Amino acid sequence: MPRIDAHQHFWKFNPVRDSWITADMSVIQKDFMPEDLQPLLQANGMDGSIIIQSDQSEEENIFQLGNAQHNDFIKGVVGWVDLQSDGVAEKLAYYKQFGKMKGFRHVLQGEVDRALMLKPAFKNGIGLLKNFGFTYDILIYPDQLQYIPAFAAAFPDQPMVIDHLAKPYIRHGKIEEWKRDMQLVSKFENIYCKISGMVTEADWQSWKLNDFRPYLDVIVGSFGSKRIMFGSDWPVCLVAASYSAMMEIVQNYFSAFTASEQNLFFGENARAFYKLA
Repeated sequence: MPRIDAHQHFWKFNPVRDSWITADMSVIQKDFMPEDLQPLLQANGMDGSIIIQSDQSEEENIFQLGNAQHNDFIKGVVGWVDLQSDGVAEKLAYYKQFGKMKGFRHVLQGEVDRALMLKPAFKNGIGLLKNFGFTYDILIYPDQLQYIPAFAAAFPDQPMVIDHLAKPYIRHGKIEEWKRDMQLVSKFENIYCKISGMVTEADWQSWKLNDFRPYLDVIVGSFGSKRIMFGSDWPVCLVAASYSAMMEIVQNYFSAFTASEQNLFFGENARAFYKLA
């Protein structure tokens, strides 16, 4: 079975555009390109990856589709479109011509309107995705989980995946409210969850493997083995962990699972969700 990293990024660092990469993240204030990732994938037994947008522009789509076109190990791209635009249907139709464009994401975690995903204009854009076979990546913070059941219920046939476990407060050990909300979200069978980005929510300097186990227990117990997928969040993860350290966290946890369950998590679920060739 192919092993897929379902969440990674590339960029040519621009301090103005990439202002979210703050001074305490100086280790990633540089370029990260396919030639940097490929040896890491190979060293960790991964066969391919999915690029996720990190800039909300159509220039980003062009850049990442170019990376995908020139590198066979890149199996898909999750880009960005203005879902609230009157012209979103035409944009989606345009991007359908690119076989590696698999879906789209909006940085909901950064929106002043925490319930933007429930606004009519945004929902109009989401409602068009399934017509073109596109997925949707949900990037939110825990305070926005309360809106996801209504969002998911409005689009029962739209494949969606929550990025980074919705960024729980791992460094503070807070879990109960997040746990309750994730269990409610998991009841919607069109919603998957990426087990990714955990180290950036932990203490960057002193996290331990056991810090993540309670959160992993919630996700696996709620979503089951068929709606979870691995993502490294490379290179963002480098602020707190190397690629191999990220792998060690999940390999340690899933080592007690069956080979079939491990295959689902490390690739088969991503392949099915993103309709990879």
